[in-house]
Amino acid sequence: MKKALIVVSFGTSYPETRKKTIEAVENRMIERFPECDVFRAFTSNVVIKKIKEQEGVKIPTVNQLMLELKEKGYKEVFVQPLHVINGSEYSKALHQAKHFKNDFDVIEVGRPLMTEFEDYEEIVEWLRDLAQPLAEKEAVVLMGHGTQHSAFTAYACLDHMLSKDPVFICAVESYPGVETVVERLKEANIEKVYLHPFMLVAGDHATNDMASDEEDSWKSQLTNAGFEVEPILKGMGEYPKIQNMFLEHAKKVVEGEE
Repeated sequence: MKKALIVVSFGTSYPETRKKTIEAVENRMIERFPECDVFRAFTSNVVIKKIKEQEGVKIPTVNQLMLELKEKGYKEVFVQPLHVINGSEYSKALHQAKHFKNDFDVIEVGRPLMTEFEDYEEIVEWLRDLAQPLAEKEAVVLMGHGTQHSAFTAYACLDHMLSKDPVFICAVESYPGVETVVERLKEANIEKVYLHPFMLVAGDHATNDMASDEEDSWKSQLTNAGFEVEPILKGMGEYPKIQNMFLEHAKKVVEGEE
């Protein structure tokens, strides 16, 4: 019986980080689940359009890929999102997959990176490792994407769990914003900040909104607030720990452990 595993993410139009993150996770999935044919899908139509224009490559949405798999005779389809939170992009992928529930014998959708409390605990452990070794008066600030979805609270929850550590979680499009962390950094007598993307890829947000010299970038805002700032353009998908977490989430649906 033909089985398919769809690895779905928001996507990125930056080829280098795509290879280091999304493709790296996909390759781990191919190795871990030999019984499945592994496919790529993106949820961002803007990214899909840009890649088509820039690279001549057509990446499908979950909806388009489900139609293709149906035509090719697949009976069991598993979907593993590479989204960080249970926000609108994950909801889009879930809705598109479940729309085909009567067309396949099995459709199972895995969970995003931060779903269960245990996921948060693992992320906290990973971030504490990421922050080592930090000198006195140094801190790590992470840029999450944020969302208008109710799942935006995930960032504040994680930030709260790290309240005793020199690690701060902020978001581009929701709370907590970078401006909220400046006062906390000053209260902690922090002088140097390492900026990391809290996103699967180090794409447009990380390159421009976080690390660039543009006036409103996080690097510029923190520099203007008096901190020494060192951006690190490395997406979460590059780290083996994060890859392993996605593999464990996929294992639950592919091997029926949900």
